[in-house]
Amino acid sequence: MTASVASGYAKSKARSLIGGDAEEEERSFRKASGERIAATLGELKGAAMKVGQMASAAKELFPPEVTEALTKLQREAPPMEFEVISEVIASELGDAPEVLFQHFDPEPFAAASIGQVHRARTDDGREVVVKVQYPGVDQALDSDLQQVKLALRLGGLVKVDKRMIDATFAELRDRMEEELDYCNEADNVRHFHAFHADHEKVAVPEVIGERSAKRVLTLSYEPGRPLHDLGRPGVPQALRDEVGYRLADMLTRQLFELKCIHGDPNPGNFAYRDDGTLVVYDFGCVKPFEDPMLAKIQRLLHATFDRDYQGLNASIIAIGRMRPEHSLTPEEWERWIHALAEPFVEGGTYDYGNADLGARVKDLIPWAMKRAHWWEPVPDLTILNRAVGGMYDNLREMKARVPVRDLVDPHL
Repeated sequence: MTASVASGYAKSKARSLIGGDAEEEERSFRKASGERIAATLGELKGAAMKVGQMASAAKELFPPEVTEALTKLQREAPPMEFEVISEVIASELGDAPEVLFQHFDPEPFAAASIGQVHRARTDDGREVVVKVQYPGVDQALDSDLQQVKLALRLGGLVKVDKRMIDATFAELRDRMEEELDYCNEADNVRHFHAFHADHEKVAVPEVIGERSAKRVLTLSYEPGRPLHDLGRPGVPQALRDEVGYRLADMLTRQLFELKCIHGDPNPGNFAYRDDGTLVVYDFGCVKPFEDPMLAKIQRLLHATFDRDYQGLNASIIAIGRMRPEHSLTPEEWERWIHALAEPFVEGGTYDYGNADLGARVKDLIPWAMKRAHWWEPVPDLTILNRAVGGMYDNLREMKARVPVRDLVDPHL
């Protein structure tokens, strides 16, 4: 994959130098390379595929042709043979699944980048799901990350400088190392379950500790329908709006009250019930926030809502994103607010089904590219950006209408 992308980049440059349409050559190359990378990562397990999924939301780092191709990786991965899964369970828990459980379904309930999930029933009759990590994924973490980063660099597919990519990948590595430890995820599930216990219509599974280990995690089965079903014709708008409200309220509360967010917005990690309940799965990727960073985020939001352009420049510099010698004009800030913050700055209910923020951001990319030397990496914001961007994508797919500003205001 890396060799193909790098040679394609060289050929594209050569063709443009001998009289080809440079812009068209580059666009064609990016599209072909994005599809090649997506196809290759889609065949792999582990960090490579996971990074591809994350990169699909990193619109500020990669060209749109690449992120569009990588969105294919949000779909479920092909499952692994049951014999392999059975061996992992025996290695981690000391016996075969048919001995440890009253019933264990050999057909996977879901498959993802670093593991797959099976339905089962415990000896005392509890319906559960068993998440089993693919063997060798943890050992390949660093080499997978380095290889994906190398392919993107050699192919000229990175829109920002080396420091920003290195900082972003370092943050992804830290989060993925945590995600590969299911004991850590079990602690996360308990933490979020306790936090949301009193929140109306938010369901988080319970940990079945006696059937869990570092690479096997057993949780209570929490039924629900796929989130993307809400976007289909015939679904009542009131149901879309209620589930959308729960999704936005959940992330807002986690950030400002729990100070720790669910950081994987893949739609497969959520489900809904007909009464409007939001079900949340997969707590491998979570991101805690310290008070100083939260205070900077709050000041940035204040300045955005108040259209305080001087305060916006000061806030974005304080947060570490822009170098202190630069500043945006009020007109430039208005364009960015229009593209990134419209759901938050508008009062009333925001109609995500008719939103076009992705196209607005794409229009601003050339402006940002010309000022690449202005920006600094902020690893702390990598997962938050992913969570907020993923929430937007999910709410848009659901065609939900949500009063986002009303949810944010109490926390400022």
